[in-house]
Order: sequence, then C-alpha cells, then structure tokens
Amino acid sequence: MSDVTLILQAARHGQPGAAERLWGMVYEELRRMAAGHMAAEGRVTMLQATALVHEAWLRLSGPEGETLEWDGRKHFFGAAAEAMRRILVEQARSRLAAKRGSGLRAEPLNEVAQIATPADERLLDVHEALEELARHDPRQAELVKLRFFVGLRCDEIAALLGTSERTVRREWTAAKTWLFRAITGEGGDSGPPPA
Repeated sequence: MSDVTLILQAARHGQPGAAERLWGMVYEELRRMAAGHMAAEGRVTMLQATALVHEAWLRLSGPEGETLEWDGRKHFFGAAAEAMRRILVEQARSRLAAKRGSGLRAEPLNEVAQIATPADERLLDVHEALEELARHDPRQAELVKLRFFVGLRCDEIAALLGTSERTVRREWTAAKTWLFRAITGEGGDSGPPPA
C-alpha cells in the first residue's frame, strides 16, 4: 500500500493534519501533471501550472476544505486529472465565448486578458471525444486520463489497474486510434473502440 493511500485513509477517518500531509506529499506530482496539461495547450508557465494545481486542490478538497473520500492513490490521481481537465475545458469555453462576443461590449485588443486560440478548440474537441469514448469503453477512457492527463507510464498504469503492461499498451494504442478518428472525423462513424 502506497504512502498516498495510507494518508488518504487517515484523511477519510478524520485524522487531524492528514489533509495537510496529503497536500505536501502530492503537490509536486500534481504540479508535474498540471505542467503537462498546460504544455499540451501551449500555455505552460510555472505560475499557470501552480494556479491549476491550487484550483484542482480546492475542487478535490470539497466545501470547507474537508478532504473528500478516495479509495486510494489511483482514485485520487484520477480525480485530480479529471479536475484539471475540467478546469482547462471551462477556461477554453470561457475564452471561446469571449472571442465570439458572448453578449459583451467590444474591448480594445490590448485590454483583453485572455485570447482564445486554436488550442482551445482542440482541447474542447479532445474533451468531447474523451466523453464519447467513456460512454463506449470506460476503461479505455480511464487509461487515456491516466496516461495523458496524469502522465503515468504504461507500467505504472498496469500496476494501478491490476493488468499487464502489454494490455495497457494495446488498449492505449486502440484508444488513441479511436480518439484520432473521432476528432478528425476520419473513418465515418467512430463506433465503439476496438477491444
């Protein structure tokens, strides 16, 4: 059992200081995940990655800062990856809405704080395709989140999912192919992903 899992169990049982110890233990890994997300968007800066980590932590902490219940390391980092992904999707939607006017008055370009980019549209396309993949094959969608958003290697994912690295590599390839076809529109109806 990992140290993170032990701290998560302590937090679940209301042990004083467990949430703070968890934060200290996972902060650097979350920051690495956030930097990966931001780099994929082409918007990486340490300040932005740090802000993304803090926003994700606030969402993971629940109201009043209480730690929500996670079953273990896999569940926690999966939730963190999902929180970061949703934050980035919300930001992309916000920038695209602002780009399209969204009922706001026009502002001089030099006063606009955030400008929508093609990366925003791409991020939303990936988000929608990943949601569709989750409806067809939840395991492959989870694998994509762990690989792409959490940044785990195939051997780490295999250990978390309790399967072989070969199976993870096969499913990763199938999921990438399915997502590519869904995003680009190649291959007509993407249908369910291959097993």
